[in-house]
Amino acid sequence: MSAPVPPRPYQSYVYAYPHKTAYRPLDDRPTLESLWEREPKDALSLYLHIPFCEVRCGFCNLFTRVGAPDELTGRYLDALERQATAVRDALGDAGPVRFANAAFGGGTPTFLEAAELERLCDIAEKRMGADLRAVPLSVEASPATATADRLAVLAERGATRLSLGVQSFVDEEARAAVRPQRRADVEAALGRIRDARIPVLNIDLIYGIDGQTAASWRLSLDAALAWSPEEVYLYPLYVRPLTGLGRHAGPSADSCDAELAWDEQRLRLYRQGRDHLLAHGYEQVSMRMFRLADAPAQGPDDYACQTDGMIGLGCGARSYTSALHYSFDYAVDMREIRAIIDAYTATEDFTRAVHGRYADEDEARRRHLLQSLLQAEGMPLDDYRQRFGAGPYAHFAAELDAFATHGWLADGPTGRLRLSPEGLAHSDALGPALFSPGVRAAMAAYETR
Repeated sequence: MSAPVPPRPYQSYVYAYPHKTAYRPLDDRPTLESLWEREPKDALSLYLHIPFCEVRCGFCNLFTRVGAPDELTGRYLDALERQATAVRDALGDAGPVRFANAAFGGGTPTFLEAAELERLCDIAEKRMGADLRAVPLSVEASPATATADRLAVLAERGATRLSLGVQSFVDEEARAAVRPQRRADVEAALGRIRDARIPVLNIDLIYGIDGQTAASWRLSLDAALAWSPEEVYLYPLYVRPLTGLGRHAGPSADSCDAELAWDEQRLRLYRQGRDHLLAHGYEQVSMRMFRLADAPAQGPDDYACQTDGMIGLGCGARSYTSALHYSFDYAVDMREIRAIIDAYTATEDFTRAVHGRYADEDEARRRHLLQSLLQAEGMPLDDYRQRFGAGPYAHFAAELDAFATHGWLADGPTGRLRLSPEGLAHSDALGPALFSPGVRAAMAAYETR
């Protein structure tokens, strides 16, 4: 009897669970004060979202818009400050409120000018009480916006990690991904980042771009390694509805055979990139994340950063309590995004959660398993038992047996559940297999807009 055929490897990037397409308007509109009243608040994560970019890449389905006319960034920061004030008031002062790490994401936070970045840091520190110079602070940037004055602000205010979205060092590939940039400009931005002496440089690269070959992928890998980045992320290209590439016939749109061939191409390039980085002194943290063995620790990694106790500020940011995940409305289409941003900037009352999804015990188990298992180091079984009263096989025997049948689980010590190298390669199929029926139904019912 032949082994069952594993699912296709590239289904969904599970960077947070459940996905925002499972969120809905909250009829009860609970107050933030009631949501956070009984939550631990001595090791919170803080995330500030800036939904602006100078250009929208063809593969991007993030919540962001191109440009900010009519002083929109100033109005957005005004709203962000109002929200921060309301959130900090809701956290109260009955017990200690401390932040263990912080991040500025987007969009492109460095779309903001230097003075606006100063104000962003002031909001995090003076309104929320985060000591940015005392905790890991990660900031995302693009080559065009990684200017010396902006980087100087971030370095002085305590940034410990700068993540640069390069995607490809090959100009033709960048154009194919609708990422208009020249390698010379990317190299100049990397030089400015190193001059700013931010401790950790992360470089994002994408594999599976139309026309990309093993040789051109090796060129991008080596060009990145020439800067000795402390971290490298390798992302598979996805073509999503309403994105620039999604509006045209991309590499996965021709036929079933073409889709399967694209899957195989991406798997080959992933394995090539993984092996190349491992051979150059990097350790694999997850399917996407690779870190130099001696790089400074930056707090929670990858999937694990999306934990309970997350405070998200901005109209694209999520917040997580143990019972509710909440945010604002979500869209991909540019007109819809502009309308949501405009509504956010006009909001005066940020004291209630308006859009989200409640999490029951089953969802908490699924989320814990996802966040832990998708890390290369795996999940300590005792941690799971202590939190949920039984081992993961008591709750997810069918799913875990299927993973084992596909060769996705590693042999090894009985105290830890880990993925095999092949399991890590198939993380984007493994993650969705753990989604609950309720989340699947909500995501399927979501009308893409």
